[in-house]
Amino acid sequence: MAIDNESAKSSIFEGLNMIPQMKCKMTPQEYLEFERSADTKHEYFDGEIFAMTGARPNHNRISFNIAGELKGQLKGSNCMGFTNDQRVKIEAITKYVYPDLSIACDNVEFDDDSPESLLNPVVIFEILSDSTEAYDRGMKFEHYQLIDSLQEYILIAQDRCRVDKYVRNRKDGTWILSTYSDKKQIVKIDAIKCDLPLSEIYDRIELKSC
Repeated sequence: MAIDNESAKSSIFEGLNMIPQMKCKMTPQEYLEFERSADTKHEYFDGEIFAMTGARPNHNRISFNIAGELKGQLKGSNCMGFTNDQRVKIEAITKYVYPDLSIACDNVEFDDDSPESLLNPVVIFEILSDSTEAYDRGMKFEHYQLIDSLQEYILIAQDRCRVDKYVRNRKDGTWILSTYSDKKQIVKIDAIKCDLPLSEIYDRIELKSC
């Protein structure tokens, strides 16, 4: 997939709580060395690094709820989950990101050049906010689609009851969207054989409506 780097940079992070930290471009190797000693996490794309800011309480509680619900279901399986400290490398464009949650199965692969970077997530979760929603639904999703192992991409609102699940159709490469907006519904994650009830995702979360 061809990417116009200059226009991408001007739009990807517009309005996000992620800001460029270096005026001079960095190589991936320089970024990885910098990241090992940095006090905060940074994402990397096209020679620039972007600091990740702290999340709101709802965001953190939703992430905790999801991890707690899936942990028991994945126990004894060939899949393992990772929280937002796990960096993922999108090899096709040498981009490094930190999903809110990711799950990999079978032979979990890490990058030879950066052993802390996961290469083959099967499922990725992003918890949306006002500042990141357009990016998570747009350019970031386009980039995630370049990960061949990725089968499901799940977006979760933190201010209202809504979950969007995208599933890759292996026959033609398209992505099929399913939307959930009722606490009685259950998100079936077929790639990892798990069920994720909305009632668990939003347990003890104050929402406008659900």
